[in-house]
Amino acid sequence: MSTEIKKGNGPAAATAPATSNFLRAIVETDLQAGAYQRSGLPNVITRFPPEPNGYLHIGHAKSICLNFGLARDYAGRCHLRFDDTNPEKEDQEYVDTIMDSVKWLGFSWAQDGIEHLHYASDYFDQLYSMAEYLINSGHAYVDSQSAADMAANRGDFGKPGVNSPFRDRAPAESLDLFRRMKAGEFKDGEHILRAKIDMASPNMNLRDPAIYRIRHAHHHRTGDTWCIYPMYDFTHPLSDAIEHITHSVCTLEFQDHRPFYDWVIERCVEGGFFQQPVPHQYEFARLNLTYVITSKRKLRQLVEENIVSGWDDPRMPTIVGIRRRGYTPESIQLFCERIGVTKSDGWIDYSTLEGCLREDLDPKAPRATAVLRSLKLIIDNFPEQLSDACTAPIHPHHPERGLRQFNISRELWIEQEDFMEVPSKGYFRLYPPIGDIAGNKVRLRYGYVVECTGCDKDENGNVIAVHCNYFADSKSGTEGSANYKVKGNIHWVNSHDALEAEVRLYDRLFTDANPDAGGKDFMTLLNPNALEVVKAYLEPGMKQAQPDDRYQFERHGYFVADRVDSVAGKPVFNRVTTLKDSWGK
Repeated sequence: MSTEIKKGNGPAAATAPATSNFLRAIVETDLQAGAYQRSGLPNVITRFPPEPNGYLHIGHAKSICLNFGLARDYAGRCHLRFDDTNPEKEDQEYVDTIMDSVKWLGFSWAQDGIEHLHYASDYFDQLYSMAEYLINSGHAYVDSQSAADMAANRGDFGKPGVNSPFRDRAPAESLDLFRRMKAGEFKDGEHILRAKIDMASPNMNLRDPAIYRIRHAHHHRTGDTWCIYPMYDFTHPLSDAIEHITHSVCTLEFQDHRPFYDWVIERCVEGGFFQQPVPHQYEFARLNLTYVITSKRKLRQLVEENIVSGWDDPRMPTIVGIRRRGYTPESIQLFCERIGVTKSDGWIDYSTLEGCLREDLDPKAPRATAVLRSLKLIIDNFPEQLSDACTAPIHPHHPERGLRQFNISRELWIEQEDFMEVPSKGYFRLYPPIGDIAGNKVRLRYGYVVECTGCDKDENGNVIAVHCNYFADSKSGTEGSANYKVKGNIHWVNSHDALEAEVRLYDRLFTDANPDAGGKDFMTLLNPNALEVVKAYLEPGMKQAQPDDRYQFERHGYFVADRVDSVAGKPVFNRVTTLKDSWGK
């Protein structure tokens, strides 16, 4: 089954088929059954609930595309909600970058002029009231065990837990302690509020999970108003219910948490806080991408140890990193649609992501000429003062986009690999005369046919310049060009007006496809060739490139003007990806 959908209003606007998956089947079944018909509310409301404690990565992009995509495709809405219940690790910087990343991917949490932007901290008063209800109704208690005793009494997968000696505290006593916790009378860890469920449950998440802990920490939104904070597993389902979420979509690691999700909402329905229908949680497999790590701790280590230049380093899998690398929001959406949504974990090869990028950029990116590893080419019989205009299509498949123009003169830059003093078998580019055999002829792309006559070397025997002669009647686009049949066709730039630019050749950060698996030390698997910086020469029109402008450098791949380091008239370019997969087996 395939549903034709309209992408959102952001930069990813396009029409594309939406691939069916188990989540779409659930949503469609619910719509047919009228499961969430509520006055004044859409029948589908999803949410993307990040914790503002770091930068989003490519795995989060899958969740963003999934949650916002479901809402978009079924005439619903998606909320952006920050799970800001851990004040020691959260910061406004992360809130800002997350919002920016969601917008860049092409999605919006606004509908009909209303911003559906929420914070768990918006609900602290409501969550506290629900916690007091659980205490009063006998479903929660304040535990005063030490953290070590609590952990020991929790048991393990083969042994049931042991009830806390404080489990049977009278509700009035627990309520008094809880209110004193809120008033700041106790130190961190001195008491904790736990749900009262079943210490013998085979599901460890139901063994009287913690729902409130003491944290004397400044919160980025509520300041010092609170010194107790709700736990994620308590906050998340109740926030969903407060916001009337219909389909709460999580990754598979939360599957064992779903019984507690349901338990919390059911108890609060009994207390009159919510009415049916209530949210339901569904789990899907997270994105596992080869040659990538997504652990925040390990990504932070790369940043703090200066392995990369920052969170937005183009080698990083963060959304700010892949954006700076030159990926497009359309390519990320295409990738997330193509890999699908399943209930079982698997690995997606990085080449799939690169393939989606090439597919998106090929019809869009204007072409340009760049010489990355330069070698001087001197056309000895070309008039010294002559500068002859040449033209090339801006895009070979879109003639309506016009032509770009550049000059050819006596001295050019070519790629070092386009000359061999002693050619190998099948080499059709420039090489000098060998005995009675004349030097090889090649066509200078969009220019003239030239014949190699020799080369200059330095004192160490390195070739520093190549000499040739040109045939004046061989210019591309003229009648005479048909008289010359050559096998080699090389690109070049004019040395007199070429743009000298820094070009950063980025590659995968790790040499191992699974650098974070099997107990490997990911720091020993870093790719020493993940970044090479070269001084390149580009056709002069590239001086006009603006930050985030993307091009195909003919023969080399796709490049983007760096959004941080480029300045007017002097862009810095990042290689986004090569023209073909160089890692294929």
